[in-house]
This record gives sequence, structure tokens and C-alpha cells, in this order.
Amino acid sequence: MQLGARWQVGNDPHRSVPPTLFDTITACEQAHPSAHAWTLTWLEGRPRLALDDLAEISVDAQGVVRVKDFTALATNAQESFGEDASLSSVDDDDDDDDWLLGG
Repeated sequence: MQLGARWQVGNDPHRSVPPTLFDTITACEQAHPSAHAWTLTWLEGRPRLALDDLAEISVDAQGVVRVKDFTALATNAQESFGEDASLSSVDDDDDDDDWLLGG
């Protein structure tokens, strides 16, 4: 079992974060200068990093780094569905639960 962690934006990532994610973390921090903290969790042995509720970095089953920018999703949803749109209106193309389909 791997435990999660939190650290402040601008500080070095937690020691359990794979170094291959460091550049992506830096890019997300630059894209969101008002962000305060990262939260690291583990799902199926893979890291998931949330930058407040602005962005998320994950690694898929094939080892590909994925970034979700929730501010961009919210902007796109509002453009498509109007000001009252929520993130639930946007299709989540996450494949983490493909195992549920038996394949």
C-alpha cells in the first residue's frame, strides 16, 4: 500500500512522486499561478496528483502521463453548454475503469 501526501506549490514534489512527472508538475504550476497545494494519491499502483481543483496529473496503464486541466474543461463546457454548465457535462475520456468491461 502506498500512502498519499500533500505539499505546497513551489516546493519540491513529495519523495514518492516519480521524477518523470517533475516537468509536468512545473508546467501545471506555471499554468495555474494562483494554485496553493498538490495532493498525491495512488490508484492501482499509479500516482494521481491534483493541483487544488484546477488540474490533475495521472499515469495510465500504458505508462502515458495524462493531464486534465479542469479550468479548460470548465471554459469549454461553458462555451458549449452555457454559464450553468458543470464539469459533469464534459465527457471524461479516462480509461482507468476499462477493467470493469472485462477486457
